[in-house]
Amino acid sequence: MAEKSYYEILGVQKGASDADIKSAYRKLAIKYHPDKNKGNAEAEEKFKEATEAYEILRDPQKRQAYDQFGKAGVNAGAGYGQGGFGQGAYTDFSDIFGNFEDIFEGFFGAGGRGGRGGRGGIQRGSDLRYNLEISLEDAALGKEVKIEVPRNETCGDCGGSGAAKGSSPSTCPDCGGSGQIRRAQGFFSVTTTCPRCSGRGKIVTNPCKSCRGQGVVERRRTINIKIPAGVENGSRLKVTGEGEAGPNGGPHGDLYVVTQVRKHPTFERNGSDLIVVKSISLALACLGGEIDVPTIDGKTISLKIPEGTESGQVFRMKGLGIPYIGAYGKGDQHVVVKISIPKKLSKRQKELLEEFAKESGEKIGSGKKTGLFSK
Repeated sequence: MAEKSYYEILGVQKGASDADIKSAYRKLAIKYHPDKNKGNAEAEEKFKEATEAYEILRDPQKRQAYDQFGKAGVNAGAGYGQGGFGQGAYTDFSDIFGNFEDIFEGFFGAGGRGGRGGRGGIQRGSDLRYNLEISLEDAALGKEVKIEVPRNETCGDCGGSGAAKGSSPSTCPDCGGSGQIRRAQGFFSVTTTCPRCSGRGKIVTNPCKSCRGQGVVERRRTINIKIPAGVENGSRLKVTGEGEAGPNGGPHGDLYVVTQVRKHPTFERNGSDLIVVKSISLALACLGGEIDVPTIDGKTISLKIPEGTESGQVFRMKGLGIPYIGAYGKGDQHVVVKISIPKKLSKRQKELLEEFAKESGEKIGSGKKTGLFSK
């Protein structure tokens, strides 16, 4: 059975506007949110799918990459759903729902979201970006590389709590551990992040010496990255769970590897096609023959040059270009021939050219031979 596209998951057309996408996601999120469907695995899975789809389609760059390459363009290096809910999903609902908790308050009462702790609970870590420079060969053929990424990881001494050994964080007295301050204004309630605990819900009075109360320490991590064949400049490869650790021992964010393809001395890239320029002699252009042409995979292929080939003529070598990412097949390689005119000729070569010109009825020189035919 074919996998649903992100547009199908949200129930919108491919050309849907940002407002339509946001509206469609809002309806699905309210309907299938785990807080509203406790113990319902199917509802939770639908919520994950909708959130994954919205994360991609709400971002213009991600949406463009998805429209062009499918999931491979926005999810390379990690399969959908890996790492569990909350990793790779858009989790800040404030811009789409406003005060998201108010939507579910009717289900849980005025005390909050069913014991999830609001913003004071476990939070996902920040995403990271890594710019990776690769060769055109690597972009065309694919490659597995190792990169070293500096990131915040959960402090091993305090387990991410930020408190020194033998102690623990205490509940913030201002927000009561919710991480938020709620103030009533007429018929509406306004919720803001607690300034004292910065939304964590807890405060550290005896900070851990290793992380200075932050709960995270900077480490350098070596990661294997699989570059799929066909990536371009600016392609984003998502590696789930390799971002920074979340506060209070929360899960890691994601790592986005952005490829930068170096300029090649022989090949020029045009989408999935490759262009190579080859010089041929005047004799070969006139009489025809064969030339050896390099390919991006390091091989050499013979190309037939017909009689009467002109300078600038283009020959197509089908299927020798760059693979289509997320699809079957490859582009083509185009060979542009340039006729090379020799700057120095032997006496015999000049005589032959003079004979050729005479046979063609051409007048060359100016009576007194100078320059090319001066001898």
